[in-house]
Amino acid sequence: MGFVLRAFYNGSDGVFIGGCRLGECNYTTQGNYHALNMVSLCKRLMEHIGIDPDRLRIEFMSSAEGIRFARLVTDFIKDIKELGPIGEREGITREELKRRIQEVIRLIPYIKVSKKDKLSLILENKDEYENLYTKEEIEQLLTEIPSYYIDPEKCQACGICRRRCPVDAISGEKKKIHVIDQDKCIKCGTCFEACPSRFAAVQRIVGEPVPPPIPEEQRVLQRKKAAR
Repeated sequence: MGFVLRAFYNGSDGVFIGGCRLGECNYTTQGNYHALNMVSLCKRLMEHIGIDPDRLRIEFMSSAEGIRFARLVTDFIKDIKELGPIGEREGITREELKRRIQEVIRLIPYIKVSKKDKLSLILENKDEYENLYTKEEIEQLLTEIPSYYIDPEKCQACGICRRRCPVDAISGEKKKIHVIDQDKCIKCGTCFEACPSRFAAVQRIVGEPVPPPIPEEQRVLQRKKAAR
């Protein structure tokens, strides 16, 4: 998904994905089915940000079907030329288009976690993938984006969430209350899952503003001494 969106971000007018025929792959990974699933989701995301989904196409063929491959690519190029440069037909400026795409790219980890069950589906009928994701579903997905916040009253500065964060969005040292940089956070929820349940310091917030981080001078953890 990220490769497709980055191609559009970098100015590609169309993206063509070719794979071996469904049910005829020599490998057992079912990668062509997963690619078809991903394309179905990606097309809905493109619609959401205003990009014509016809700019993305996936087709299947065997390695012996060179003529079919050439015809499919030729037809796709013709269709893309009719659509014109990306953004112009859609009525979106280049700057705004890049901003929208970049925002979705940043949310890919969150999207994959939220849709992991559907993304793992392997359906027998290719046509079923076309309606696997709905516009309403994607609208809800991208308007109910969670934020994560470390409660300074509960944080024990154990460092587990900081070490597990895939984008280094959490700052904190030993004996120092940790803080999530909301601009770096990719909403993947790794910190939420990693925080020990006995602390439950990481909060998942939806539909409400995230509390501001505590001042630097208040981040030194004051551990309570056990009563004798």
